[in-house]
Amino acid sequence: MPARYPERIVCLTEESTETLYLLGEERRIVGISGYTVRPPRARREKPRVSAFLSAKTDKIVALKPDLVIGFSDLQADIARDLTKAGLNVLIFNQRSVDEILSMILALSSLVGAADRGRELIRQLEAGLAEIRDAGRRFPRKPRVYFEEWDEPMISGIRWVSELIEIAGGEDVFSERSHSQAASGRIVAEARLVVEKQPDVILGSWCGKKFRPERVAARAGWAEIPAVRDGELHEIKSADILQPGPAALTDGVRRIYAILTDYLRRSSGRASGTRARAAG
Repeated sequence: MPARYPERIVCLTEESTETLYLLGEERRIVGISGYTVRPPRARREKPRVSAFLSAKTDKIVALKPDLVIGFSDLQADIARDLTKAGLNVLIFNQRSVDEILSMILALSSLVGAADRGRELIRQLEAGLAEIRDAGRRFPRKPRVYFEEWDEPMISGIRWVSELIEIAGGEDVFSERSHSQAASGRIVAEARLVVEKQPDVILGSWCGKKFRPERVAARAGWAEIPAVRDGELHEIKSADILQPGPAALTDGVRRIYAILTDYLRRSSGRASGTRARAAG
């Protein structure tokens, strides 16, 4: 058999599916994650064969893929089982914005679409640069606490922290974001967030609905500026917690919009306070 690019690909997570669609290579996809929502048509067109921490090995094998693509060490057991079943498995482990872009470049090369991959990267980098320039014009950098999970509290992963900075904010737990494992981002005590005094709280509870009222009711959190001013906002997990094009487009734009609105409201609150003091 002559050398060829993979023709039958199973994507165990959403970002590889979205990337292949953006490259115009969706015909190669024969199976996707059940959590895939981007692009919406993928759920209509492709069979769902996995969750994040589990996969239907027999169903995947039956699809006769010549490549299975996954993400992170958390899918190592799935990769092991599929490799034992005789399949080719590639696990990306991107954690930063640069690594996401590198993943896109590698994936585009794998399917013979390197030129389109470079163009997609150029577009993504241009969009990020536009947001970065706009964020630099903020009068100040809002302090942001990003919560990826609530029990236990887990702060934002590295690409999320970087996108907060790109959007003009300051991640109050940026030092934790470099932890490869989520265990390194656990905020063990609620008082630690209180001490950081975030202006804005962003929640994306990894696939379940963010409940700002529960966050606001945590003991001692009434003294946090974000809670006092009602600046608790949800970002959909599909837009920010998938390390692919979604986070670098809709995710970062959503952060920027929230911070822009916060600064506008904050300025209005300050003006009202000054007016009352003068009166």
